[in-house]
Amino acid sequence: MTAPDYPALESELIALLGARGATSDMRQREKASVDGARMSPIIAEQLPLGIADLVAFPTTAEQIAQVVGLAAKHGVAITPRGKGTGNYGQAIPMPGGLVLDMSRARTVYEVTEDTITADAGAPMTVLEQAAKAAGKQLWMYPSTVHSSLGGFLGGGSGGTGSIAHGSNDNGFVVALDVVTPESGGQLVHVEGDEVLGYVHNYGTAGIIARATVRVEPAQDWRALYASFDDFYGSLSVLRELGKLTPAPRLVSADTPHISAQLPPDDAIPADRSSLRMIADPAIVTEASAIIEAAGGRIEEVHEGAGVSAALSVLSYNHPIEWLQKSEPGVYFHVEVSGDALIDRIDEVHAVYPGGLLHAEAAYTTPIGMLAGIYESPEAVYAGMDKLRALGVGVHNPHQWNVDFRLAQTLELAAQTDPRGLLNPGKLNPDYAGSTKGAIG
Repeated sequence: MTAPDYPALESELIALLGARGATSDMRQREKASVDGARMSPIIAEQLPLGIADLVAFPTTAEQIAQVVGLAAKHGVAITPRGKGTGNYGQAIPMPGGLVLDMSRARTVYEVTEDTITADAGAPMTVLEQAAKAAGKQLWMYPSTVHSSLGGFLGGGSGGTGSIAHGSNDNGFVVALDVVTPESGGQLVHVEGDEVLGYVHNYGTAGIIARATVRVEPAQDWRALYASFDDFYGSLSVLRELGKLTPAPRLVSADTPHISAQLPPDDAIPADRSSLRMIADPAIVTEASAIIEAAGGRIEEVHEGAGVSAALSVLSYNHPIEWLQKSEPGVYFHVEVSGDALIDRIDEVHAVYPGGLLHAEAAYTTPIGMLAGIYESPEAVYAGMDKLRALGVGVHNPHQWNVDFRLAQTLELAAQTDPRGLLNPGKLNPDYAGSTKGAIG
């Protein structure tokens, strides 16, 4: 096979995008070739996993499609990138090639009664603001609130709003405009069940260039901060709070040790278990009564435009990130789910040395991030088996292979990307979701 002619591709990209729209500058290539992989000590030990030969910065969905068409013409691998906040290596260009940085494609097109449409690079915060201006709110957005729309759909799952709506493959996505190496530099519009072929698979079957997702009537949220003497108290009310109506947008709980690592805040006492809730005003009184009846105390209740985002950034992965920052090189985490997180918390904590759970109320069953003191990959994987034996669902974040609808993605990619140009290294057909795999 003829080696790609990168200088020729760069010239064509500059002609399309302008002088600042494509680069082979080493600093830019290095910057575009990393993501949040260092959150995983297992993956961090393997870095660097790859570096781009070129980086392109399209500003519209149509330009995204044209860039993919040019790269495909030259047989160049294409790794899509939003804000680079993917945690586990999914945005690293393992074979080199072109990094397609979509962060400049930020246009929000329309807010309707039920939907909002935007280019893939639009930050979720921008979409939420546009929705609010029309009296609406997003069904959900990730804890990394500045993530791009395309990144959240291609590599994310759920977040703020997931108590009511589940993950982002549960009706959130209405339509997509995607591009593939076989589409000749043109956008392909998909709707309905077809959108699932491009969600959660890191752009390996097609790159999301524009998306239409669900909105609903805006609510005037409150940020409720509470605390308990210990983690048992917070866990004792987590499920009940998550079942209140109207559904909370978020309910998060941390052990006292994790709480002490969060950004300083009088509403998060460092020596107590913090419980935080994004609640509709209609349930604040009921939620407060539940908390106080269980021995907790209400620290503060905030209102205003920014309360939802303020608590969102203290949810899901983020408390574990603060823990890792406070004690560098000590902790790893795995993603966990199930009622055993509450009913068997002592056994769950005991699986890993120094075990610490960050917990979230969720759509059907509690979920969380279980941190432990890192010893070796083998110890991490052995712990996953122990967790499964306790009835805990486990997702392994310490790998980068597609682990959602793998068989269907392989089948689709065989049609849309027969040369394997889209995000190579992330679609291993032999991956079977074993101990080193995904959903347990």
